[in-house]
Amino acid sequence: MTHRIAFPDSFLWGAATAAYQIEGAFDADGKGESVWDRFCATPGTILDGSTGEVACDHYHRWEQDLDLMQALGLTAYRFSMAWTRVLPTGSGRVNLAGLDFYDRLVDGLLQRGIRPFVTLNHWDTPQALHDAGGWPARRTAEAFVEYTDVVSQRLGDRVKDWITHNEPWCVAFLGHYLGIHAPGVRDLASAARSVHHLLLSHGWAVPVLRRNSPGARVGITLNPAEVVAASPSQADLWATNLEDGIRNRLFLDPLYHRGYPVDVIEHMMEREQVAFDYVEAGDMDAIAVSTDFLGVNYYSRTIARADNTVDNLPPVITAEENEHTEMGWEVYAPGLYNLLCRLHFDYRPASMIITENGASYSDAPDAVGRVADARRTSYIRDYLAEARRAMDAGVPLDGYFVWSFLDNFEWSFGYQQRFGIVWVDYETQQRLPKDSALWYRDVIANNGFDTA
Repeated sequence: MTHRIAFPDSFLWGAATAAYQIEGAFDADGKGESVWDRFCATPGTILDGSTGEVACDHYHRWEQDLDLMQALGLTAYRFSMAWTRVLPTGSGRVNLAGLDFYDRLVDGLLQRGIRPFVTLNHWDTPQALHDAGGWPARRTAEAFVEYTDVVSQRLGDRVKDWITHNEPWCVAFLGHYLGIHAPGVRDLASAARSVHHLLLSHGWAVPVLRRNSPGARVGITLNPAEVVAASPSQADLWATNLEDGIRNRLFLDPLYHRGYPVDVIEHMMEREQVAFDYVEAGDMDAIAVSTDFLGVNYYSRTIARADNTVDNLPPVITAEENEHTEMGWEVYAPGLYNLLCRLHFDYRPASMIITENGASYSDAPDAVGRVADARRTSYIRDYLAEARRAMDAGVPLDGYFVWSFLDNFEWSFGYQQRFGIVWVDYETQQRLPKDSALWYRDVIANNGFDTA
């Protein structure tokens, strides 16, 4: 017996990408250097030694890509803008050629009936700003507001959905503490300062977006996790609470009027000697500005265990008996239901959108050009079913964006991981929709799917 999983008529069906991962044209038409340009040029930082200099060449092939989105029936497309394409040094001189590119992209989406969701910052901070202090410095938050103003003045008459930052946790902790992402810093005090200035820049940018884009919906995208303990031991429960604090509450609490979580702040101050002397009067009120939605990027849950620490942070382990994607991430769809319910009942965001969800599998075209990526289709189906279950429990979920539209440059993994529903041959730049894309096309057309 089959069961119908149906979604509201207003539900958004989209796909997501990020500028550095697909655009290429890293120095074309006046674009400046970002921290990811510099990071990738540093030997030993990227697993396969590759860069995003060409990536999917979307900068030159955007019309083809938008035609493919239209053919798949996407109703929305979430993309990020390259900050240095608009402001080559992060502030000051505006590069009109960069703005013109995004102008054409937005118009092309609207002409095809696809709703543009613009992410202003998906990790590619201008290198010039980093050299002047980067996210640990308040000046970078001020520069982000300047960038927001420039972009929204140009596009605010047509773009009605804005995301300030994508996954500030990754910028702060992967980029400034563990050093495995750009800019490659390894210092917890820098990470903590980055958290604050990323959140502060979000709070300052929201009213600018509202002013320049009347009637627009504005939000931020986080990558919260369902955090569970490896065992009921007191030590593992402590590790779980700290992991939840660092991964979730450190960002969610200040965004929703609770200030920074005391236990996390005390941990950083006592064990890591981090001084929180950079929080100024009015900052927390600015961070807690009202938003229209919370973007949620979710792939897998986190299992914390105290006896396997990494740099004094609880580790991420997985249940080995379960299926894993080629990224090594556990496939556990109920975690999405648990997380969405937790976010709703604990924080009450006005609405939520799944702004990323997907899986890395390397299934390649067969002899007749078919990419039979059944595991990805199964993954998306199961997670969508859990999203629908969360909606039935009262979660105000308004849309779903699969990650990713195209196979692309997967940050420190280079081109060794393929998340796309569309296969990309990086030598020829051929695009080929995978079976998952064709299944997703049918889901969109029917606003749901049948499951056994």
